[in-house]
Amino acid sequence: MNNYPWLDAWLLDNPGAGKDYKAEWDWHRYLIDGKMFAATCQPGPEHKGRDCRELVNLKCDPMLSELLRSEYPDIRPGFYSNKRHWISVFLDGTVPDEVLKDLCTRSYQLVFSSLTKKRQREILAQE
Repeated sequence: MNNYPWLDAWLLDNPGAGKDYKAEWDWHRYLIDGKMFAATCQPGPEHKGRDCRELVNLKCDPMLSELLRSEYPDIRPGFYSNKRHWISVFLDGTVPDEVLKDLCTRSYQLVFSSLTKKRQREILAQE
């Protein structure tokens, strides 16, 4: 059960954001200029500690990531991602909407800011 029915629209509402499906990973990826800023998936039973729960992976500042994991049990180190720079949020969990929306926005901004200034301007001009 996904407690965040607004998530897909929220992620796609960012300038230049797109979505694809990576079949070999069974992930829906959210991209800006070909760079992933979020992904949703449902790990299988072989991934202990994930309990077949649907989740979203988000890029996150490492210091903020530690704070969030200590405050919210439904936020974990990133699934199949760099555990220092990515977090996973269980979508059947209890992370407040405002917190998840903020994390999604921050993830997008982290990836967007890694693009060249020229590319950022081009993306913003398309909106």
